[in-house]
Amino acid sequence: MTAGTRRRLRRRVTCAVALVGAWAIGFVGLAPAAAAEDIRAKQWYLNAMHVDKIWQKTRGEGIKVAVIDSGVNPSTPSLQGQVLKGRDTSGMGEGTDDYSGHGTTMAELIAGTGKGGGLQGLAPGAKIIPFRVALDDPTRRKNAWDVEDAIRAAADSDAKIINMSFGGIGKTDRMMEAAKYAQSKGKLMFASTGNTGDGENVRQYPVGLPEVVGVAATDSEGRVGKYSTHGDMVDISAPGSDIPHWCDASFARYCDGAQGTSHATAIASATAALIWSYHPDWTANQVLRVMLESAGKGEGWKPGTTSNYVGHGVVRPGAHINRGLGKPGDPNVDPLTNENSAAPGGGSSATPAAPATPGTSAPASSQAPQDQATPAQAVTGSSGETGGGSSLGLVLGGAAVVVVVAGGAFYFARKRRTA
Repeated sequence: MTAGTRRRLRRRVTCAVALVGAWAIGFVGLAPAAAAEDIRAKQWYLNAMHVDKIWQKTRGEGIKVAVIDSGVNPSTPSLQGQVLKGRDTSGMGEGTDDYSGHGTTMAELIAGTGKGGGLQGLAPGAKIIPFRVALDDPTRRKNAWDVEDAIRAAADSDAKIINMSFGGIGKTDRMMEAAKYAQSKGKLMFASTGNTGDGENVRQYPVGLPEVVGVAATDSEGRVGKYSTHGDMVDISAPGSDIPHWCDASFARYCDGAQGTSHATAIASATAALIWSYHPDWTANQVLRVMLESAGKGEGWKPGTTSNYVGHGVVRPGAHINRGLGKPGDPNVDPLTNENSAAPGGGSSATPAAPATPGTSAPASSQAPQDQATPAQAVTGSSGETGGGSSLGLVLGGAAVVVVVAGGAFYFARKRRTA
């Protein structure tokens, strides 16, 4: 197999920032950076989660989150003092400045302080370590293995959580080994499932890897975003619709109403940061198990089943932190596979793949996987409708949720995917 064949994948940022402007639902509009309370009001999920009560116990202190993305602007009012030294793996240069605004949005959703009219992070006590990759702009990519190298670099960093709000339609041996290595180092990895749910519903990577937690997106009424890619890679869901974001790399204004599993992934990572900060001695497996067990589930949810649309349910950090729901369980057993995983902090038996030969790799990500039958598709946004006719009631402060089942097709018992 040639290097060019290995790199056929074209990565797509799974937040639809560039696509939401034309949707008929009318949520999108440009606005100058507003007063903090105005932006906060648009982050509907914060009040729904009763974050002020959560923050009385933890704000994510002591937790570092690696954000593998387009870079992070550490100078926005909301991120001043929140961003640590990171690394560029794309080959663009030594810095980790954000070339699109996407990575900065994810960082603010995780750990932003909300100062100066900025986005309020769910875990404002956490810190961000940026790892810059080229994502869907191949002209910036000088290193064909930038994502794979970023995962390994994040695994070797002080970050406990790795946020990957992007995806592509293929995987490489090097990507699989990097994910295994990160798991062996005790990291908890989250990735977006993608935004092709209302189209080809393409399986993406790294979310398709068994070591990575797949995150789907819901809206303010608990409906699964029609755009949210569904399938057995979905492990959990989080708010992802109608969330403000930086419009572009000028950082002059926020845009309203973005739709995407990118945002949901950042909010899931922030949820993990809150729980891990509250229980600093836990392992990644224990943090994830509590997230899955305390996730919002509806009436009639059958024990032992999961949904191909919302996985184990909607993240509810307050359900555990304020109410004690969810048990940590065995520190060495992966709750997604029920198999033993490498001890946190241990070494890896994975052997790094040989680097790509300079000048021979196409500016794409990887070989199309054997289980990928559909062609590459552009990321799509949301029409605001439910995914698959299913709706999950909004989780308010850890209260019980209500599931509206359409045609009896909401629940899907399934085994956790394998690579």
